[in-house]
Amino acid sequence: MTTSHTATSGEPIWVPDTSVTAGSRIARFTDFVARRTGVAHTDYQSLWAWSVEDLPGFWAAVSEFFDVRMTGTWDRVLDDAPMPATRWFPGGRLNYAEHALRTDDPTGTALISVDENGTTQHITWAELRSQVGALAAWLRRQGVTAGDRVVGYLPNSRHAVVAFLASASIGAIWSACGQDYGAEGAATRFAQLEPAVLFAADGYRWNGRGHDRRAESAALRAALPSVRVTVQVPNLGLPILPHRSAVSWDDALADPAECDFEQVPFDAPLWVLFSSGTTGNPKGIVHGHGGVLLDHHKLLGLHLDLGPGDRFLWYTTTNWMMWNLVVSGLLVGATVVLYDGSPAHPGPARLWELAAEHRTTVLGVSPGYLQSSAKAGLVPGRDLELSALRVLGSTGAPLPSQSYYWVRDHVGSRIQVASTSGGTDIVSGFAGSAPNTPVWPGEISAPMLGVALNAFDSHGRPVTGEVGELVVTRPMPSMPIHFWNDPDGTRYHQAYFGSYPGVWRHGDWMTRTPHGSIIVSGRSDSTLNRHGVRLGSADIYAVVDELPGIRESLVIGAELPDGSYWMPLFVVLEPGHVLDEDLRDTIRIAVRTHASPRHVPDTIIEVPALPHTRTGKKLEVPVKRLLQGAAIGQVAGREAVDDISALEYFARFARPSADTTSTGVRP
Repeated sequence: MTTSHTATSGEPIWVPDTSVTAGSRIARFTDFVARRTGVAHTDYQSLWAWSVEDLPGFWAAVSEFFDVRMTGTWDRVLDDAPMPATRWFPGGRLNYAEHALRTDDPTGTALISVDENGTTQHITWAELRSQVGALAAWLRRQGVTAGDRVVGYLPNSRHAVVAFLASASIGAIWSACGQDYGAEGAATRFAQLEPAVLFAADGYRWNGRGHDRRAESAALRAALPSVRVTVQVPNLGLPILPHRSAVSWDDALADPAECDFEQVPFDAPLWVLFSSGTTGNPKGIVHGHGGVLLDHHKLLGLHLDLGPGDRFLWYTTTNWMMWNLVVSGLLVGATVVLYDGSPAHPGPARLWELAAEHRTTVLGVSPGYLQSSAKAGLVPGRDLELSALRVLGSTGAPLPSQSYYWVRDHVGSRIQVASTSGGTDIVSGFAGSAPNTPVWPGEISAPMLGVALNAFDSHGRPVTGEVGELVVTRPMPSMPIHFWNDPDGTRYHQAYFGSYPGVWRHGDWMTRTPHGSIIVSGRSDSTLNRHGVRLGSADIYAVVDELPGIRESLVIGAELPDGSYWMPLFVVLEPGHVLDEDLRDTIRIAVRTHASPRHVPDTIIEVPALPHTRTGKKLEVPVKRLLQGAAIGQVAGREAVDDISALEYFARFARPSADTTSTGVRP
C-alpha cells in the first residue's frame, strides 16, 4: 500500500488535543515504558527513536503491555542473525486465534457483517468462539493438522473470519481469495499451497445484483486435486450443487465443541498472502503467528488507538492484506464491521452511511473514494451522524493534499486523517499516524514504532529533504518468514535485499521531511526520470485527478529502444466532458505549475478505462512495458487485473511518430 502527497503548507492541518491524547493507549504505553526503563519520552519522536534503537526492549514492552501469552522457553526477544534470517522469541509458543477470541465481555458484539442489500448480522464474542470451536473440531475430524493448508474462495463475510480463526486455532495455514477472481486466477494461487480443505461461497453481491459463483467454485475444486473436502458456504442462499466430497457450512458447524488452541512456534506460518501477480506468477508471502500478533497489537492498539468499545470498518476484500489487518481488530477487543459489496451502491455515500449506522470509530477508505465523495458533492459531516468517528484511514494509492482539506471541511475538523504506507510484504505499515502525531496535508505523520525507516540515495546513504529509496534498516517481526516454494530463500533475498546488503528495500520513493513526516511518492520502478530529474507519478496524479472533468489518470515514463524517453499521460474523463485543446492546456499548465515544469507530459491521451490490480493500484509498470513493446501475456496475468480489456487497450498503442493522429498516438 502506498500513500503520497503534494504538500501545500508547512503547517499541520490537524494537531492532537492533549486532553484527548492523555487518555490514549499510546500515552499509557509511554508511561508503561517509563516505569520499565526509567526513561520518560515526552513526545512521539522520542518514543520512536527508542523503539528502533532498543528493539528487544520495545517489542518486549509491546508483548507485556498487550498481554501476549506465550508458553515454551526463550531467553531473548530476537537473535543476532541479520535480516532476513532474524528469529523472534526463539523457543516461544503461542496461537494467534487464542488471542483474537479472548474477551472480558462474551455477550458483547465481536462482528457486524453487512452485505450490499443491507442484511446485517451481529455476532457476539461467545457466538464467534462457539462457531470457531465447532469448525475447528470438524477440521480435525477431516485429518487437518498443524502445517496443513486451508483456503477460502470467499467474500468479506463472517464465514471467512470464522474459517480463518478455526484454521489458525489448530495451527493450519490459511489463504483467501475473493470471488471476483475466476477459478483459473484463484487456482494459480491456491494450487501452489496444495490445500487440504476449500471453503467456497455460492456467490457474492456487487452493484445491486448477486453473482452466482457455484460453477466457478466447482471449477476451482477440480483444479485443486489435493483438496479432500469442500465446505459450501451459503452467502447468497442458492441451492447447493451436490458433490461427493462437499459438505454444507451448517453441517460443518453442527457439532458443538470448545475451542482448543494448538500452541505453535512463534514463527509458525499463520497465513499466505499473494503478491498481485502483475510481474509473473503471484508470490506466496508467508507470515508467522507471533510476528503478526506483535505488530498488529502495536499498529491497531497504539497507532489507531483501537480497543474494547471501538468499532472498526475498513473497506476491503479478502484478496487484500487489509482484510487480515481488519480481522486483527479482534486482537485488541474492537468490534469489526465487515462489508461485502460495492462502496458506491446504491449511491456514493454508502461507506459514510455504514460508518454512521454502526457508529464506527475508525473508518478506512481508499483515496479514490475520498476523491469521488468530493466530486459527488457529499458533505458527510453535515448530512450524517458521525460523532463516533475519530480516525479516517487511507491507504492503497496516493492521497493528495486536497483530500485532507476536504475531510476537514466536509467530514469534520476534529477527525484525524491517518494516511498509511506499508504493504502485503509485511502485512502492516511502515509509516502512519498516532493519537499524538500532527497531520500535514499530503504527508504521512511519522515512521511507525519499531520501524527503522529511512530514505537511501543510490550510494546507500541516508538523506533528509530529498527523494530516496524507502528502506528498513533493522528487523520487523512481521517481515515474511519465507516465500512459499522458495527453499533456499533466493527469491526472498532478491525481492528485498539485493540492492543494499542487510537492508530491506521496499521499492518505493520516500522523503523524510525536516519536521519528521514521511512522503512516499510512488514505486521506484515506475519513476518519471525526465532530464535527470526524478518525480513520483503520485505527484502528477495529485494535480491531474483533481481537475474538473478528469475521473483518473495514468502517467508513464518509457525508455524506448532508440534511446529516447516518452512520457504520455492517459486520462479517463467524466461523462459529458471532451478532451479538447482547452482541457489539454489546463492539464499542462496545472502540471507545470503545481508538480514540475520538467514533467509536463509529451502527449495527453483519452482512454476509456485504466487497468488496476484487484486492490485498486494503477498498473503503471505493465503499461510501461507494453509501450516498450512487450506482449500482454508477458506483463500481467489476466486474473491480476481488475479489467483486462483496459490493459488490452494499451497493447494497441505504439510510440508516436511524425505521422501520428491528433491524439498523439498510433493504434
